[in-house]
Amino acid sequence: MTTLGAVIAGLEPAAQGWRGTVPDTWLQGRTAYGGLSAALALHAAMVADVDLPPLRSALVAFVGPLSGAITVRGEVLRRGRNAAFVQADVSGEAGLGLRATFVFMRAVESGLEHRVGRAPHVAPPRPADTILRGHPAVAFSQHFDMIDRHDADAAEWLRWVRLRDRDGVHPLVALLAVADCLPPVALKLLGRSAPVSSMTWQLNLLGEAPTTDDGWWLLRSTSDYASAGSSSQAMAIWATDGTPVAEQMQSVAVFA
Repeated sequence: MTTLGAVIAGLEPAAQGWRGTVPDTWLQGRTAYGGLSAALALHAAMVADVDLPPLRSALVAFVGPLSGAITVRGEVLRRGRNAAFVQADVSGEAGLGLRATFVFMRAVESGLEHRVGRAPHVAPPRPADTILRGHPAVAFSQHFDMIDRHDADAAEWLRWVRLRDRDGVHPLVALLAVADCLPPVALKLLGRSAPVSSMTWQLNLLGEAPTTDDGWWLLRSTSDYASAGSSSQAMAIWATDGTPVAEQMQSVAVFA
């Protein structure tokens, strides 16, 4: 399997960006796994300017399918004293597939300090845990290790997840690749496979440089609404010590 690091290393300079390829092992149905596309966009954004401050937020729109040959471009939209807005596009033979806006912002002095949200009370990864390798029919899932936590309810996924091979990958790029790894909650509610497609995704980081043990992140996705072919789900990420890492929201189309 071609690792994420190898996909990034294989990007070749092109006009205002890079050319690359989405390997078949990173597909999710007929398109690239969303976490891979977003990770490539973040890579492009991070090298679009020098000395960018820490990443704070990502706004991702999954515009169309991506597979085979792709181009990746990053562009600084605005850079102020504290923050930089960088847009990144990933395009394929069918046109624009992903457009993302990343917000990088330095820490500023503030009299406000408010932190809530503890990790669910579940056991951390243990040597005795059964590691799931993903479903053989879902190509991209083979790049991840997963540990199920069965105390999740009917409208919730709760799993420890890590990228199996993180060599040559910036930690934040690896985290973004992991962050979209859980199946849509709508599939758990349906209780069967069905065509689904992520439409939009927002991720807000809750710190400057998140760390965890041995690559493991605790991911949770929950849904309060799924109707008329549309599902809204809230998502969160914690480190192994329980530190909140990111809050997310995603809109998913469900064709069932």
